[in-house]
Amino acid sequence: MSNINSNRLFTASCFALVTTAFAFAIRAGVLGELSRKFGLSDTQLGYINQMAILGFPIATMVGGWLYNEFGPKRMMYLALGAHILGILLTLSANGFGLLLLSNFFIGFGNGTVEAACNPMISNMYKNNQTTMLNRFHVWFPGGIFLGALISQFMSSASMGWQAQIAVMLIPTAIYAYLFWGQSFPGRESSGQAPVSENLKGIFSPLYLFMIFCMVLTANTELSTQQWVERLLDKAGGAQPMLILAMVTGLMAVGRYFAGPVVHRFNPTGVLWGGSIIATIGIYLMSQATGGMVYVSAILFAIGVCYFWPTMIGFTGEYIPKSGALGMSLMGGAGMFATAIAQPIVGGWLDKSRASAQAQGLSGDAADLVAGQETLRHLLTFPIILIFAFGILWFYMRKRKHEEQSIPT
Repeated sequence: MSNINSNRLFTASCFALVTTAFAFAIRAGVLGELSRKFGLSDTQLGYINQMAILGFPIATMVGGWLYNEFGPKRMMYLALGAHILGILLTLSANGFGLLLLSNFFIGFGNGTVEAACNPMISNMYKNNQTTMLNRFHVWFPGGIFLGALISQFMSSASMGWQAQIAVMLIPTAIYAYLFWGQSFPGRESSGQAPVSENLKGIFSPLYLFMIFCMVLTANTELSTQQWVERLLDKAGGAQPMLILAMVTGLMAVGRYFAGPVVHRFNPTGVLWGGSIIATIGIYLMSQATGGMVYVSAILFAIGVCYFWPTMIGFTGEYIPKSGALGMSLMGGAGMFATAIAQPIVGGWLDKSRASAQAQGLSGDAADLVAGQETLRHLLTFPIILIFAFGILWFYMRKRKHEEQSIPT
């Protein structure tokens, strides 16, 4: 890989992830306006979120197979095409149907970025995988931080949803420029095992257990964040997009300095501790109003900070036979589960609001009750993770002890 500019490829990958993050943040910021403009219920907004997220696992599942055959270069050009098509279709949307289609293409571009960049970075930084993957994934919360502030500013300036969506073209153009004309690591330099070997790793008990955990970590982090505007809009004066910016800003800083944390507590300790803190954060958020919403959101941010990159890094480090396919499917499983959950979360909001209205509440009071009740539903995910990651911690500790006891 002597002729490969790893630093430029890494930087380009980060801008590609910023595009993914902008899509996530700006979509969260314009949900309310879309609801008003097109007369959409929260359940319908959930289906729009679902299509945006569903494109991601479809791309990662296909991309995991294609990576070994075509390499990251063609994958990134595919991501670029999907992003541009999805953004342009969104800008021309005139109703529910086109919003569904356009958001699917954006999600497909997001998933292709994940399928290409995770194994590429893992290959370029073989001796520092978990740390570099955490630094790469800095730019998901980092991009959401920037996107949330941009959305908040543009909304305050009465700039509509189309202008906000158009902002996504900026990081798209930057990563296209940085990738263009570069040499990429291909299959011959990636060191990836054949697909038959990948499948052995994927069907191992440990990998299947981690898939189960990924479903829960992804929903704990992303379902809460994606609905922040609808969940917290009436929480006693709290500003949802500023909360999203604060949460993701803290996550970006935490991921950048992930190396010492992962080294000190090891991946399983980080995951277990994160599940406990995330549970406390979401619980407090479901009770809080006003300034306490920000305090509970800080705890939530600390809890979910390392979930996604550590799950991917754990796969590469402890289940290496699964290869690029295993890493792609791990991320894909998380996004697929999150996609399935979106109309459900929207339905929780609609039903909770209707229940509050049946009890005589209306307006902001009904919206506040609906948001808090939905957060209590979401609390189920990290509670299960506390037990799951506790089991994983003891299992990995036992496995390490057994490996050290084997005579060399």
